[in-house]
Amino acid sequence: MNNADKPRCSWCNMDNPAYVAYHDEEWGVAVHNDNKLFEMLLLETFQAGLSWECVLNKREAFRKAFDGFDYNIIANYDENKLAELHNDKGIIRNRLKIKAAVTNAKVFIGIQHEHGSFDRYIWEFTDGKTIHETGCATSPLSDRISKELRRLGMKFVGSTIIYSYLQAIGIINSHEPTCWCAT
Repeated sequence: MNNADKPRCSWCNMDNPAYVAYHDEEWGVAVHNDNKLFEMLLLETFQAGLSWECVLNKREAFRKAFDGFDYNIIANYDENKLAELHNDKGIIRNRLKIKAAVTNAKVFIGIQHEHGSFDRYIWEFTDGKTIHETGCATSPLSDRISKELRRLGMKFVGSTIIYSYLQAIGIINSHEPTCWCAT
């Protein structure tokens, strides 16, 4: 069976190679690298109200615009950089989401300092275990994490966004039972 013939989750747009690669190689795979955890958090916050495919299609433009997703740099963005981002046609130019990226970078760093790493913090919610479930947009887990991140000061981290984030970083594995990636 060649790669194109493999059964995938019903949401995967087979006409978009980047989307297929994301589905096959990233979505639902456990992430333990703080840089990657922040990248996915930033991208997910820009998804609010949009499709993931839209954000994914702009991923490389986001990477360039946001200094390789370096949260240490992003936490120190000034008004000039925010204006530059707002004028960047390659990304989603929502002023509130752009400001949230800076706020969230600062909170992310604070969590790292308190817990040793963001990885340790986020995976503590499930005692390091992956949850397997399909057909959900939120859960008691995403509700709890969303509430905690908002309490800490993060923005655009509602339960639905956090649920998507948890899927993206492999804390929740939601591959459909007929998908070749299902475990």
